[in-house]
Amino acid sequence: MKKTAYLITSVILLIFINSCAGYKPIYTTELNFEITDYSLKNDKKLGKKIYSKLYNLSKRSKNSKDDPQTAKIIMIIDTTKNKTSMSKDAAGKVLEYKIEITSNIQIKDYFSVDEMVNQTFSYSSLYQVQTQYSETINLENKNIENIIDKIFQNILIKMSDSLISK
Repeated sequence: MKKTAYLITSVILLIFINSCAGYKPIYTTELNFEITDYSLKNDKKLGKKIYSKLYNLSKRSKNSKDDPQTAKIIMIIDTTKNKTSMSKDAAGKVLEYKIEITSNIQIKDYFSVDEMVNQTFSYSSLYQVQTQYSETINLENKNIENIIDKIFQNILIKMSDSLISK
């Protein structure tokens, strides 16, 4: 009895696994672009993080490098970070910080130097001071990474809009 139940469940699981083999997301567009030149201004460390995410995405489409549909772009990334204290206790000790990252992204076509994207993204995040200083630094770094991911996603949306309409 147990053997037939195991056999039936394994066949059903095999059918379910096999039916998901050709999964493709609905809202994905293959962005074919190549970053030919870039420039970083102000906070170069944060600008480099944004650039590396975009560069890794462009590297995925390198196999279509000779494709005439591949857009060659120039990027200018101007990023600033501002850290301010939001609340203090009676002794003047900081209880909460606010991190704000503002990034002005300019993307131009390499050949015609027409602006494809010229957008300023500004996001902020609050975090509380932890008992251990290293925990506070880790929390700050996580918030910075989350903000950079938001900026990266919005850049992709703007780029896909401009590349598709082109």
